Amino acid sequence: MKQYETVVVGGGPAGLNAALVLGRCRRKTLLFDTGQYRNKSSQALHCFMSHDGIAPENLLSLARQQLEPYESVQIANAEVSRIERGEGGFLITTGIGAVHAHTVLVATGVVDELPEIRGIRALFGRSVHVCPYCDGWEHRDAPVAAYGKANKGVGLALLLRQWTRDLVLCTNGPGDIEDEDRRKLHARGIAIREDRIASLEGVNGCLRNVVFANGQILPRRALFFNTGQHPGSKLLQNLGARYSGQGIECDEDGLTSISGVYVAGDVSRDVQLAIIAAAEGARAALAINRALVSAERTAMELSRNA
Repeated sequence: MKQYETVVVGGGPAGLNAALVLGRCRRKTLLFDTGQYRNKSSQALHCFMSHDGIAPENLLSLARQQLEPYESVQIANAEVSRIERGEGGFLITTGIGAVHAHTVLVATGVVDELPEIRGIRALFGRSVHVCPYCDGWEHRDAPVAAYGKANKGVGLALLLRQWTRDLVLCTNGPGDIEDEDRRKLHARGIAIREDRIASLEGVNGCLRNVVFANGQILPRRALFFNTGQHPGSKLLQNLGARYSGQGIECDEDGLTSISGVYVAGDVSRDVQLAIIAAAEGARAALAINRALVSAERTAMELSRNA
């Protein structure tokens, strides 16, 4: 069985940047990548210094190219099905076989839970979005809909008000909105529509109308939703890592409740930007290298004293 110092699971910004740092540390690293990413439907990636507006697939392709000089780093296009504790590290099982690693970094991200609305998938990534910081600028001063219920919907609508005045909160049925929140929305000029939504209409990925079940139409050019998300894989959960309300519990370096297992990217934080995921990957890689150095030093001292 092949042995590695670190296995990285996930080939997005967090995983690739971690692999880059580990490669520069001359650590024997294997990165597993399924090719599935949260922002795969997006046309452009934003808030990433020097790469603002780059297509997500182009950023990942460039990152892979920049790993090529580092001979200690390998990439395998395969899905990890299981991580288990093993002697001196972890056993990582995949569709192409199993490997052993002293440390593991999981950077599998999250999956957005799209509302069950007819027509939404064809618009997702072009005019239907999750993150106003990522895509709000492109729809500034346009007629926009916020989608969500209760606190989530209210919070999203109030945030979106920063980009446009023409804003309607759509709750797709009773919105469970507190009176105080209704007053806040009214004060900011944000209308509320609690009618059931039948479908979204658009042309070439561009939203044109929100169509309600009663036949009424609300012309909109973009819709942002806040309906939840879930981890991209259950690897850490199955391994026994602790979860909190904001994701996997970890310290500032990404170390989880399991010694030797690290996490980076969207699954570990509530602030979800590609550039932050990349930074978290780098920080976790530095912590992994320090842990490996410490383990090597301990092994040498034990050998001397034997």
